[in-house]
Amino acid sequence: MMPMPSHALPESSRTVSVHGPEPQGEVKPGEIAVGVVIGRASEYFDFFVYGIASALVFPSVFFPFLGKLEATLWSFAIFALAFVSRPLGTVLFMWIQRRWDRSTKLTAALFLLGSCTAGIAFLPGFAKIGSLSIVLLALFRLGQGVALGGSWDGLPSLLALNAPKDRRGWYAMLGQLGAPVGFIISAALFAYLYGALSPTDFFDWGWRYPFFAAFAINVVALFARLRLVLTHEYERELGEHELEPTPVIELVGAKGRHVVIGAFAALASYALFHIVTIFPLSWILLYSDQSVPQFLAVQIVGAFLAAGAVVVSGLIADRFGRPRTLAALAAAIAMFSGFAPTLLGGGAVGQDAFILIGFVLLGLSYGQAAGSVTANFGSKYRYTGAALTSDLAWLIGAAFAPLVALGLCARFGLAFVGVYLLSGAICTMAALAVNRALKLRS
Repeated sequence: MMPMPSHALPESSRTVSVHGPEPQGEVKPGEIAVGVVIGRASEYFDFFVYGIASALVFPSVFFPFLGKLEATLWSFAIFALAFVSRPLGTVLFMWIQRRWDRSTKLTAALFLLGSCTAGIAFLPGFAKIGSLSIVLLALFRLGQGVALGGSWDGLPSLLALNAPKDRRGWYAMLGQLGAPVGFIISAALFAYLYGALSPTDFFDWGWRYPFFAAFAINVVALFARLRLVLTHEYERELGEHELEPTPVIELVGAKGRHVVIGAFAALASYALFHIVTIFPLSWILLYSDQSVPQFLAVQIVGAFLAAGAVVVSGLIADRFGRPRTLAALAAAIAMFSGFAPTLLGGGAVGQDAFILIGFVLLGLSYGQAAGSVTANFGSKYRYTGAALTSDLAWLIGAAFAPLVALGLCARFGLAFVGVYLLSGAICTMAALAVNRALKLRS
């Protein structure tokens, strides 16, 4: 007997045959975590390539007419420009997503990031084109910041919403692993090139290779992230959780205080971020006899310790809660700030101890710093609120850290490193206290 054609079946039978046995695929937290790690690792590699170069390379290549200290300070001033333009990039690309779609936004943002990174790699130094090289470097750095603001894809928020309630600390730390991974790769590249090449070759062309590598990694990451976030399953999940951009003016009017609280809640971690990665390298170059490859090797060991500490932070946060974990680690950073000047001024052994201890504290705190209070935004404002909160945390806590720390320490002494870290820790504890008070009141 021939089977009845599908068009001849009753309507109810056709509905069951099409939709019944083929439920829509579910997005698992582990799959989201893969996208988060890919995106963050590529961004942080690009981030640290520029950061290390701003201490190691740019003072000599773009500011040879200044003394070493002044050249480094100007280099750090340009380094900070990306953090100033990053919130502007978030606002611009949120509008692009509302006007077109998520794929257009991500493609444009990562294309801009890759173009600016490649532009820096090909940029002639001051010796060839004079002050124009400094202007172009600043423009490319501003472009990097705008692009980083636009690269927000909402996956960390989606991961937080899909993670089991008793394992949110664990899943929150996965994206943060991109920071130590990016630093390890970038520092290893610079350490190898600095040690293998003559000073002339390194400052002429060797330093450019990490920027070429960053460009290539950004291209690969672009396609990996687009293939992930543009699938039907992810589009459905993002839509169901209302992870879509909202106008910034509307966000500030409705949830402005939570943006401020979120930015300051992570300040201890963000202040420590550049104090153990970028600032020490400049200090060693100016005021120590340690070799650059040897010091970078110590920092690489510290970054491995930080990666382990990030993982541990997830276990601690799931047991004691993320706000308590952040508050306890802010207190630990405050105590560390008291020993920081002594360690930095204690020769090679003290400086290495400062790096290793600092990286461990950084991993523990930074592992839970992202999105610690984004639940305050609710579903409607979470997408844009999480992005702007992160932008402001970077701007307030990390953007000017190398510049301020080096400038104050060179003029007044190392004690100001401790003061800077202590101020960040106090801001974190105050913000968490305010957040807790608001929750109890509501």
